[in-house]
Amino acid sequence: MDLSDPTGAVTPTLDGPVLAVLAVAGRPLTVGDVARIAARGSEIGIRRCLARLVEQGIVRATLVGRNQVHELNREHVAAEVAVALAGLRTELWRRMRDDLQSWRVKPLYACVFGSAARGDGDEASDIDVLLVRPPFPGEKPPSDLSRGVRAQLADSAARFVLGSAELEPEAKWETRVDALRDRVKAWTGNELQVVDLSFFEWRHPPKQHQRLFAEIRRERIDLTKARGVSVWPATETAHG
Repeated sequence: MDLSDPTGAVTPTLDGPVLAVLAVAGRPLTVGDVARIAARGSEIGIRRCLARLVEQGIVRATLVGRNQVHELNREHVAAEVAVALAGLRTELWRRMRDDLQSWRVKPLYACVFGSAARGDGDEASDIDVLLVRPPFPGEKPPSDLSRGVRAQLADSAARFVLGSAELEPEAKWETRVDALRDRVKAWTGNELQVVDLSFFEWRHPPKQHQRLFAEIRRERIDLTKARGVSVWPATETAHG
């Protein structure tokens, strides 16, 4: 699926992106407005598309001053299809959130980053996800771990750090990650690429990963974050 224009998975015509724009616009739009917002299509093509959709009744055209403006006819029996087209990316994030929340051992933090988060990937692009997991039993924190992070882990140990009663936690975690890859492939047709880190690795990244982590912090779409654990530095502001 082309995540810059998910409507292309349903229809190759301009109807998809045009209806998606009108479904979320919140106000009537001129042809030029739609052309600026739509993921694809020339202004001439979009003008013709809108004229056809007006004939079908799913779009209403009104003359306001000298300009003709267009809006989705939400009473039309096909209006819900337009709304669904507009929400395909959001639906993907919802499904991924629901899947992560069902895990026996939940990620401390998870987000989408890269082209999928920016909305400029295509059907050949991977969907990049960061998963920050609790430390496995016996996993030692770095010797230079700050006092604040140590205290945070100690306060949250009862809820988040895997205990010895959890059998084969690494294998179970990998099984869930692999299952998520399969589900995302089924949902979109795209491969899921996972950056899988323990909490220690995330809070103390090696130097060669710092550029990647800066990109993640800048462009991420949050999927899940455990209560009581501040995954990001205090100066970071999470995106919704």
